[in-house]
Amino acid sequence: MKQSLHNYLETYLTPRRQELFKEVLAQRTRFLTVAIEDVGHLHNTSAVMRSCDAFGVQDVHVIEELKGKRIDREIAMGAQKWTTVNRYSSTKEALSSLKDKGYKIVATTPHHTAHKLEDFVLDQPTVLFFGSEKDGLTDTVIDAADEYIYIPTFGFTQSLNISVCAAILLQELTQRLRKSNLDWQLNASDCLDIKELWLKRNLKDYDKLVARYDLENNSSS
Repeated sequence: MKQSLHNYLETYLTPRRQELFKEVLAQRTRFLTVAIEDVGHLHNTSAVMRSCDAFGVQDVHVIEELKGKRIDREIAMGAQKWTTVNRYSSTKEALSSLKDKGYKIVATTPHHTAHKLEDFVLDQPTVLFFGSEKDGLTDTVIDAADEYIYIPTFGFTQSLNISVCAAILLQELTQRLRKSNLDWQLNASDCLDIKELWLKRNLKDYDKLVARYDLENNSSS
């Protein structure tokens, strides 16, 4: 039923957009994901979301325990149409949920015994945690982390902006995934769910079109 509805709705997309949906879904992953912990500056959260979309990471997990703010749509530049944003009211809630889903918790920090990016082994579903610009990750994440990762720097600046750090890590790690034998691509069920999300967000008259589809199919049955 869902596939039939999607086929109907896709007729309201241009052929180019239909083909783009297929191409992008084939490169999408939930094997690697990102969690952002109380990042104060909206442009950083939005920039991380854009990087997730650009490198094929479907899910973004946003913890809003201290700074519950809406994502800046202008800076996200449309990325909110394509990514799945999961919101949490506390860090503990996010950690529990992600661990229950089988993710390895990886804290991005230069201040802890950590793997350099080049030495980091990506061999199981992984969530990268990023902290606030000023204070970094909370002790809750640091204590719960299974591993730690950092990007080596060689200048006077010892830390990178969160959005820059996320872009570097995602580019490197998604490239590794695509060269690996890991089962990193979306399953059929996830593809259907995400396509439905995209159709809903991109078709202006989505609800009316669904109602028309239901009417046509009910009247013909």
